[in-house]
Amino acid sequence: MRVSLKDVAAHAGVSIKTVSNVVNNFQHVTPAMRERVQRSIDELGYRPNLTARHLRAGRTGIIALALPELGNPYFAELAAAVIDTAAEHDYTVLLDHTGGRREQELLVSQGFRARVIDGLILSPIELETEDLRDRAENVPLVLLGERDYDLPYDHIAIDNVAAARAAVAHLVGLGRREVAFIGARRGRNEPAQLRVRGWREELTAAGLPVDEGLVAATDGWGHADGAAAMTRILDAGRRPDAVFAYNDPMAIGAMRVLHARGLRVPEDIAVVGFDDVVEGRFGAVTLTSVSPDKGAIGRLAVESVLARLGGAAPEARRVWAEYRLVERESTLGRSGASEGTNG
Repeated sequence: MRVSLKDVAAHAGVSIKTVSNVVNNFQHVTPAMRERVQRSIDELGYRPNLTARHLRAGRTGIIALALPELGNPYFAELAAAVIDTAAEHDYTVLLDHTGGRREQELLVSQGFRARVIDGLILSPIELETEDLRDRAENVPLVLLGERDYDLPYDHIAIDNVAAARAAVAHLVGLGRREVAFIGARRGRNEPAQLRVRGWREELTAAGLPVDEGLVAATDGWGHADGAAAMTRILDAGRRPDAVFAYNDPMAIGAMRVLHARGLRVPEDIAVVGFDDVVEGRFGAVTLTSVSPDKGAIGRLAVESVLARLGGAAPEARRVWAEYRLVERESTLGRSGASEGTNG
């Protein structure tokens, strides 16, 4: 039998309005009254009807999260951060997988789920500025990632150029002089372009040659792509002493090829990844990686949607989330590895 607000009010000897104020966490309720009502809630096992609460406010209680690749560990961890934060605010998250395809991103951004969601968090890969400028849907939109659209939407990102420079500076500081980059994308992909830019800038700042022959372009983001890129570099007769990969799966794929070729990591070739996914922390050689604050990105994205819904954020904002470089065995070796941070 479902326990109602009326049942809790009768048990606590207070009004239904008082119970509602406690359930909705209104601040003006005294600590003593809050404790009294909460005791009755706990004893009776009352559970709020969140659907009804959202409907009374003219909302669905659902936020959509559209990501390009759910199989990528970074996006899986980011999704978990968004879901956890949304749950703290009594919201449910609806996941959409765009595959990084423009037509799917366009469909999501133009509001094909507008009747069932209160807000959209979107990580676009192929959308152009014109696609979003013409967006007619008024459901709040928050963008994730590094594509710069210069449009009136909240945007949560990290500084990819600075993060890439920190990774390369770490390698240069260890005495590495020929640093390859794997994961430059064929076609337009702004995060990849920004990370390549950071690679170039830091090598130049260190007085080292920028060897474009050590840049390997790929079509995807996965382990196989990293392995194929590393293979092409080695088969071309090149032997860099370090590799900076677009992301961790690519770095792990590259390390597999190095192992198969009899090359030691990091003694022969040091490797740095990007995104600090769990997999990189438990390999035979743990992976040094740029670690974006995925928890903060998820939290900021949800809070931005809710601020828009509450009318508390009149101007669009771009928010830079923190990152750090986690130094592990793939650059420091077993004796020197730690969870040190930079950036």
